[in-house]
Amino acid sequence: MELTAAKQKFIEAWGKLGSEWGINRTMAQVHALLLVSPEALTTEEIMKDLSISRGNANMTLRDLIGWGLVEKQHKAGERKEYFYADKDTWNIARQVAKERRKRELDPVLKILDELSNVKGDVKDPEFKTFNKTVTDINKLAKNVDKTLDTMLKAEESWFWGSIFKMFK
Repeated sequence: MELTAAKQKFIEAWGKLGSEWGINRTMAQVHALLLVSPEALTTEEIMKDLSISRGNANMTLRDLIGWGLVEKQHKAGERKEYFYADKDTWNIARQVAKERRKRELDPVLKILDELSNVKGDVKDPEFKTFNKTVTDINKLAKNVDKTLDTMLKAEESWFWGSIFKMFK
């Protein structure tokens, strides 16, 4: 397989993977393009390479910047904006985990904490079932949150070393 075909296959695969993670497919494809590009790219280059509209490219780049996955750069003497993706996979994983935590886990934890305080008759089977379910899910969500917190604070080698020790 030649490099051009391999890049295209990677961009398509990253787009599919991103959409399975809850990230817009185009957003993941733009990220993939920037990951495999040795230099920062302009909006026009991204539009051309991925055959997307200016509006889609601008909105997607804004989202990627918001997620902390892409940086905007300026080159001296040029009016164009350039976009660059951090290529450190550990940084990418931590940034995605941080954003997903903020967007998905934090709101669920807030709701579960509220629901854990619902008052009722402990002898009522309906209340008992509801309370146990909410309490169990809340415990699980808090454990996931602690694990994510550990990952976000950890250095790559320490984190993976700890994970591997758990499976020995």
